[in-house]
Amino acid sequence: MQPIQKSQKLANVCYDIRGPVLEHAKRMEEEGHRIIKLNIGNPAPFGFFAPDEIIEDVIANLQNASGYCDSKGLFAARKAIMHYAQQKHIPNVGMEDIYIGNGVSELIVMAMQALLDNGDEVLVPAPDYPLWTAAVSLAGGRPVHYLCDEAEGWMPSIADIRAKITPRTKALVVINPNNPTGALYPDHVLQQLVEVAREFGLILYADEIYDKVLYDGATHTSIASLAPDLLVCTFNGLSKNYRACGYRAGWMILAGEKRHAKDYIEGLNMLASMRLCANVPAQYAIQTALGGYQSIDDLVAPGGRLARQRDLAWELLTAIPGVSCVKPQGALYLFPRLDPAIYPIEDDQQFILELLQQERVLLVQGSGFNWVAPDHFRVVFLPNSDDLIEAIGRIARFLENYRKQHGTA
Repeated sequence: MQPIQKSQKLANVCYDIRGPVLEHAKRMEEEGHRIIKLNIGNPAPFGFFAPDEIIEDVIANLQNASGYCDSKGLFAARKAIMHYAQQKHIPNVGMEDIYIGNGVSELIVMAMQALLDNGDEVLVPAPDYPLWTAAVSLAGGRPVHYLCDEAEGWMPSIADIRAKITPRTKALVVINPNNPTGALYPDHVLQQLVEVAREFGLILYADEIYDKVLYDGATHTSIASLAPDLLVCTFNGLSKNYRACGYRAGWMILAGEKRHAKDYIEGLNMLASMRLCANVPAQYAIQTALGGYQSIDDLVAPGGRLARQRDLAWELLTAIPGVSCVKPQGALYLFPRLDPAIYPIEDDQQFILELLQQERVLLVQGSGFNWVAPDHFRVVFLPNSDDLIEAIGRIARFLENYRKQHGTA
């Protein structure tokens, strides 16, 4: 029989957060090994659960959730999202400008499918959350990665963005707070990004899923609030702020100037209708989540569990010879750098695989986030302090052996 091949549309699509190294880790677990997983931002396995009042609202409304709802989502949920947009000073948002999806991931894919023709370009940060790159590629577009500068606290390089704009550039993606670096962009940087989008007529796609996961008293500004004259699509949801990843409840808000985007919006409406609707039970959590007590504030406050674990992981990693790391201001991750003079790595996926095999710790290599050099990896600091100490101790031991093997100790 002829082999059945995957579609050529998938040729440039990858998602290494759940890639080959994870598959190897699964096989090791099946053989009885215990793996410490620092690879994925999934709060529940580490004891971060959705607030009880959210769970209770979903349970109480299950009898009302058997049928399809409006293709854009439940009225009460979208109304709550509209009010949240008002609190964030996001302009020109009505009920019809809000789309609820099965997580932000579905909506990102939908937004790219509705926009891109083959060969159209989208500016995506490097490093990035790799779903953005994959979604652009899957839609037939070309992801063009602009540099975020580690020496400047992982801020976007405006000069690099400008240098990479062509007549085929359609949009600029901004991930803030950033995954994987944890960077939080100040208003003057956001203003510069808006100016570029304004000058070249680009759509702004703002991934703000971590907008409440902020440390050291930091505050978040939605870039849409600074761009009332541009089309800005803002993405958010329950996964991170409310520790409800499995609910798959995310949303997209169309804000700003929309008169020139009627055809694009028609395409979005068509795709929203084709999938009928997002899962209905989880939508009953949205109004309570956005309007209720914000328990995330306790977790990120000084002394809160997430803040403590961030500090601990950062201190332990940066104490390892040849390891440096910009301390994250937001999100759930660190993106440390390995000094190439001390760690002459050629293949960072192989490096991470060897770490897994030798020390039973699962990470994601920097190239999995479209970083060009094999000198970074991402660490999730969701595990409790004891597990973080154990895991980073194993990483330190592996790196010590690596230095000895390569004569750089």
